[in-house]
Amino acid sequence: MGAILAGLLTGLSLIIAIGAQNAYVLRMGLSRQHVGLIVAICAASDIVLIILGIAGIGSVIRSAPSALQVLRWVGVVYLSLFALRSFWRALRPEVLLPSEAQRPTTKAVVSTTLAFTFLNPHVYLDTVLLLGSIGNQYGHGRWLFALGASMSSLVWFSGLGYGARFASRLMSRPMTWRALDCSIGVVMLLIALKLTLTPLPS
Repeated sequence: MGAILAGLLTGLSLIIAIGAQNAYVLRMGLSRQHVGLIVAICAASDIVLIILGIAGIGSVIRSAPSALQVLRWVGVVYLSLFALRSFWRALRPEVLLPSEAQRPTTKAVVSTTLAFTFLNPHVYLDTVLLLGSIGNQYGHGRWLFALGASMSSLVWFSGLGYGARFASRLMSRPMTWRALDCSIGVVMLLIALKLTLTPLPS
């Protein structure tokens, strides 16, 4: 139980930080669009990365810094474009009620969710390297640690995606949607800037 709890708390401490993925899950949760699919993709992706980290794939990441550099710049471009799209949405004059929001295609949702997950090199540093390193310190209990960390992803994304609907009354106001989209745009740009400035392993 100690290893499971440690994995749960460590996973939550890493995943709760405001990021592009969380902002996207929140917005889609508020608009009640493809929530189950998005939550499943985010949680499953984290679980796969956690398992890879515990299995020792982190050493491969350390030996391939050029791959992280490529992901860095692809991620910067993607986040910047998404930020511009968020700002454009915020300027639209129509009322954006959750029930009236334009529903994106399943393909678009899957590709966007996967992009936010895997185009950020820090997901590999945090999930694969950091959780993998901590988890392996538990020896035979490392898979219990992985279980706890996996539970943290499932709990967090489920709460973020499905819990957002309780704010539906607040989100019936167009100014709230505009404020949300502006905030998401700022978050995306700040993360892109952080990716640009943060040194990666060399």
